[in-house]
Amino acid sequence: MNTHYRDTRKIDPSRGDLLADGTPNNQDRVEIGPTQLAFSEWQAAGLTLPHLPSMRAYRLARLRDAVNTRDYGGILMFDPLNIRYATDSTNMQLWNTHNPFRACLVCADGYMVVWDYKNAMFLSKFNPLVVEQRSGADLFYFDRGDGLNAAARTFAAEVRDLIAEHGGGNMRLGVDKPMLHGLRALEAIGFEVFPGEELTEKARSIKGPDEILAMRCASHACEVACYEMEKAARTGVPQGNMSEDDIWAVLHAENIKRGGEWIETRLLTSGPRTNPWFQECGGRIVQNNEIVAFDTDLIGAYGICVDISRTWWVGDRKPRPDMIEAMQIGVDHIQTNMEMLKTGVNIQDLSRNTHVLPEKYQKLKYGCLMHGVGLCDEWPLVAYPDQMVEGAFDYELQAGMTLCVEALISPEDGDFSIKLEDQVLITEDGFENLTKYPFDPALMGE
Repeated sequence: MNTHYRDTRKIDPSRGDLLADGTPNNQDRVEIGPTQLAFSEWQAAGLTLPHLPSMRAYRLARLRDAVNTRDYGGILMFDPLNIRYATDSTNMQLWNTHNPFRACLVCADGYMVVWDYKNAMFLSKFNPLVVEQRSGADLFYFDRGDGLNAAARTFAAEVRDLIAEHGGGNMRLGVDKPMLHGLRALEAIGFEVFPGEELTEKARSIKGPDEILAMRCASHACEVACYEMEKAARTGVPQGNMSEDDIWAVLHAENIKRGGEWIETRLLTSGPRTNPWFQECGGRIVQNNEIVAFDTDLIGAYGICVDISRTWWVGDRKPRPDMIEAMQIGVDHIQTNMEMLKTGVNIQDLSRNTHVLPEKYQKLKYGCLMHGVGLCDEWPLVAYPDQMVEGAFDYELQAGMTLCVEALISPEDGDFSIKLEDQVLITEDGFENLTKYPFDPALMGE
């Protein structure tokens, strides 16, 4: 028996050493990525795959240039989504959000170092842009106990030495989400620490050509998963034994089948549990002739967030007239607001010029008009005019930004809500709606 066969066989036997996205054609590789199912669906849909080495180089260049624009010696990142942006590597992403054991430093000359879990430093070695893998950034009490101060001093000294060699000795350092002991150690060793989120959010906000291709692929995979979820709901609900969790589980499963990663929230509810919005899905059995509303908040293929919302009417009767009215207002809301989107528009003007909801929907309207999206929900946030803070988002839209346009039409003291959301790309001459998933014809009054 050839014992090496499993180590060398291809994901796609029809290709050579590389897949169409520029990654190794080896199904036993360390690097995570889309599945054969996703690749075949994207090919059938005529989608062009991103070239991941080019995407990674673009992202590192964005961070390096942002560091130099601000006259920093480097940007030190603990947020796992910022580390993913810089390195395109992952390691226990959800666990890492509340146990920050990873860090990444991008120096002013582009030199990039990752501190990883001590037994998993191999996880970013597929990316040649990551020059070094180290360990020792785990500055939380569960892991370090009463030795935290010493560990933080050791880590800070390593950062200082790297900045001396690759940051021109510039002790102005951007840091995104440091633990308290780490921050104090960096400042004690002489760093002037600046809030790094300002740098990373703005760097991430302009998507390069390959990021946009990756988002198109991720959007397609998410919408296929939503169709499967809708099919399950429309088949199972009339039988009287399908819970909200049963429906939501379909989206999780279909996302994972295509190489997606996780879902950030549990925002799927039915019937009266849709109002007020932000209740999380649970064991309630969905009844025939009820609304089902959801917000994907999905981290999908290539680590791209696809954040869309839809509301279905599931049943054999027609929805009530007030539900149809609310749905039509919601569609008008996001489509009218979308028409304002183009390069050069001031973000505050989007707030000032918004489509105005009727008074009965004002109190429970959504928390924002729009927000950025990339590896997760991102900068900027576009507020409703009564929630706008003057100067907080005094910036102009640029080509390459991607935004989610929101609507929550929720009558005060009502028994339903309509949740809608589309994902949009800002282009040189306007916008492109990346979301193809249709609105429910029954709720549209058709």
